Amino acid sequence: MKNISIAIDGPAAAGKSTIAKRVANALHYTYVDTGAMYRAATWLALQHDVDLTNDEEIVRLLERSGLELRPSESGQRVIVHGEDVSEAIRSERVTNAVSRVATLPNVRRYLGELQRALGQRGGIVMDGRDIGTSVLPHAELKIFMTASVEERAERRYLENKKRGIETSLSDLKREIEKRDKMDMERAISPLTEASDAVRIDTTGRTIDEVASEIERLANEKVSR
Repeated sequence: MKNISIAIDGPAAAGKSTIAKRVANALHYTYVDTGAMYRAATWLALQHDVDLTNDEEIVRLLERSGLELRPSESGQRVIVHGEDVSEAIRSERVTNAVSRVATLPNVRRYLGELQRALGQRGGIVMDGRDIGTSVLPHAELKIFMTASVEERAERRYLENKKRGIETSLSDLKREIEKRDKMDMERAISPLTEASDAVRIDTTGRTIDEVASEIERLANEKVSR
């Protein structure tokens, strides 16, 4: 059985990470959350009081950070300077700033190279904004996952509530709409649907339903 590469793209809170993890586990593949890398870059900039537009300095921070993505029983862990920052990078402060850092060309080039290296051997499920179009353009299976803004805001609201973060649903909706605009309009590797991607709208669908559909598509690719 050959191992393929699966690229999952889509806007914020479309369910990419949750479903990508589920698919990776079912197929015994490695899961890579590229969004966590951009969050780590943003967290580093905020920790060091670096201007979020200072592209070169943020890359220097990344180069010295020893950034790692480590699999664990509780999911992928993000390690910076030997410290597990998996929860810290999910803070509201990082969430509200990450789109700005993700527009920086040198940061995107640096992290894109790390992501391509991770995806070279196949047997991988990688999710983000530009995986099928830029990072893994030759991935055997590309998914573009979307959902209504209202449903995505509700999902983010429930995630925040679990973490003890109080946010209003209307504020989250505005933030998601703003992030969509920034992601789609950035000059470097904008959020776009690959021409050969399978579009899946997750609105009103369960995690199991969507994961099963992607697993079926993956198995069809593997068996060819």
